[in-house]
Amino acid sequence: MDTFDLSEFLGVFLDEVDEQLDIIDQEILVLEQEGESPEVIQRLFRAAHTLKGSSATMGFEDMTKLTHEMEHLLDHVRNGRLSVTHDLINLLFKCLDELKQLKEEIVSGQDPRTDITPLIEEVENFSGQKPPEKKEEEASDGPYSLEIQGDIDSYRGQGLNVYKLSVQISAECEMKSVRAFLIKNQLESSGADMIQTSPDFENPDNQESDYEKVQFLIATQQSQPEVFDLVKMMTDVDEVTVDALGQQAAEKEAAVAVEVETIEKAPEPAEEKKKAEATLPSKAVPQKAGEKKPAKGRQASQTIRVDVERLEHLMNLVGELVIDQTRISQVSGLLHNRYTEDDTIDDLVQVSDHVARVIGELQESVMKVRMLPIGQLFSRFPRMVRDLAQTLDKDIDLVIEGQETELDRTVIEKIGDPLIHLIRNAVDHGLESKEERAKTNKPAKGVLRITASHEENQVVITVGDDGAGIDPEKMKNSAMKKGILTAEEAEKLTDDEAAYLIFRPGFSTAKEVSDVSGRGVGMDIVRSHIESLNGIIELDTKLGQGTSFKIKLPLTLAIITGLIIRLADRTFILPMSNVVEIVRIHPDTIQTIKGKSIVVVREQVLPVVWLHDLLQIPRGASENRQLPVVIVGVGEKKIALIVDELQGNQEIVVKSLGKYVGKINGISGATILGDGRVELILEVAGINRMINNV
Repeated sequence: MDTFDLSEFLGVFLDEVDEQLDIIDQEILVLEQEGESPEVIQRLFRAAHTLKGSSATMGFEDMTKLTHEMEHLLDHVRNGRLSVTHDLINLLFKCLDELKQLKEEIVSGQDPRTDITPLIEEVENFSGQKPPEKKEEEASDGPYSLEIQGDIDSYRGQGLNVYKLSVQISAECEMKSVRAFLIKNQLESSGADMIQTSPDFENPDNQESDYEKVQFLIATQQSQPEVFDLVKMMTDVDEVTVDALGQQAAEKEAAVAVEVETIEKAPEPAEEKKKAEATLPSKAVPQKAGEKKPAKGRQASQTIRVDVERLEHLMNLVGELVIDQTRISQVSGLLHNRYTEDDTIDDLVQVSDHVARVIGELQESVMKVRMLPIGQLFSRFPRMVRDLAQTLDKDIDLVIEGQETELDRTVIEKIGDPLIHLIRNAVDHGLESKEERAKTNKPAKGVLRITASHEENQVVITVGDDGAGIDPEKMKNSAMKKGILTAEEAEKLTDDEAAYLIFRPGFSTAKEVSDVSGRGVGMDIVRSHIESLNGIIELDTKLGQGTSFKIKLPLTLAIITGLIIRLADRTFILPMSNVVEIVRIHPDTIQTIKGKSIVVVREQVLPVVWLHDLLQIPRGASENRQLPVVIVGVGEKKIALIVDELQGNQEIVVKSLGKYVGKINGISGATILGDGRVELILEVAGINRMINNV
């Protein structure tokens, strides 16, 4: 085979590996629940086969061998030689974990260190024997071996169509083998199962010339015209024929000879067109050159893969436009007020308004491009919960809702670890054992529910269980034993406040350290992670009924709406996602209880904090004037922040302070305002920590 650089295809290959591994992960869980479901086994078989083909093309032999053995295992299940048992499911998961390890070695670029030989032997022993070698003399009377003919009959028995495709690749194509692989990948992506290819794509001795004409034997639910159009639309394809195998008599009579489709990439001489014309054998798909393609045939080219770095760069450019658009709006407004009778200024204002609308739409479009369904994150959890339940000998019903909810990819990446902490905590501490549930007349199977939804400009993720709930007395006792609270402080806590002790650093009620939880870390990390994303976490628990954690997150971290505030001669930004309410109060309404300032707003007692004091800025004169107060929410708490002046809302671009400045308590980043000034963005969670000295 002619050599060429496969590195340029590595990114596409790894994306496909991730996709197929996710499918295998989910389908094994479904197989465990539904038993010998032909549809589930078929989807698993298809995913393993796709991985085998693509890894063979890229030269990753261990992945090819392991997926090949998984195919044999699934084939035994499909043909009734093996039943779906607990041991089989665990073995399939073991193969999946090994595939993930092999993939990580490919990503890191390190030499293969995983020895798959013991696992392959385990799979072969489980199936009872090694796959029998087929001999030439065992071939059936037809054109296919007994094994292939058996596959054909099996697929037809499932109601699928079996087609033989012959594809002539253009002589001008420089890398015919790559084009053949892409055709194969396109067929499999459309839902087809690959029974056989000619030449054998897994043969390393193939030459580039072997791929001038390739044949595919596939099983699919698609019709002949759909398969024909799917292949003929691809680049470097000159001729396509589609033969149906094992048709019913009526279908055979209806099959007719038709012209071969010739794909023209550029005008050709008349004699070249004549050379490309031929007649298809009977049973081939009736299709004329120049006929309109069905909608399904065009769908395959409607999406493209884009490198994440390009999206980040595009987002940065949009951020710069937002800053400049704000400045243009301010300047046009000033000029309009100054030169009220100048028509040119009116034109400037109109242009400024139009640019603002266009940039707003551009910003919204780019933000949507960055959005991903949160289901991509949630898909990790069923396997994790299954394994944890098995380790702890608990019976758990996992319910996932709202997987289609979209969230910025950056937020999805950062919220994964906190959610894993919450789920592990719910499985280990929240849900009781079968025996304990039986004592309280609860169903033996506990319920763990994970949901996601949009609320206004936020995403709300809830992790809840129907377990024992949090016992406030146990929380207080544990806190006193660890020196987190004194007996006097514990006595003053309400039940809700006692439950929130779970977020204190080093707090744990576990009696012993385990691999699941109980090391005194976790829930405080969850809270700090969420607060670093400008989010909040709320806790709702009822003793004996269960516990629910509600996480509220901004849709994106790149561009947010900020409230501009003034403290003396300084300007700061407060994220609007943390702002609950804005009021004005008279200084006389501020009261002092045990040395702490409080104010009553809508029958709620709120602690009052002068931001000036926290940030070491001199207070302004406050006598006989209403004070602007911004009420912000931090988890279960609300805080009244007194400022000097409110200057309205504005879309702001969040910029990092950089590694040289580092992390500053109470500051989450900086932004550039429309007038070019660089101002700091306040972190409400950090302000709360400064107030409470934690």
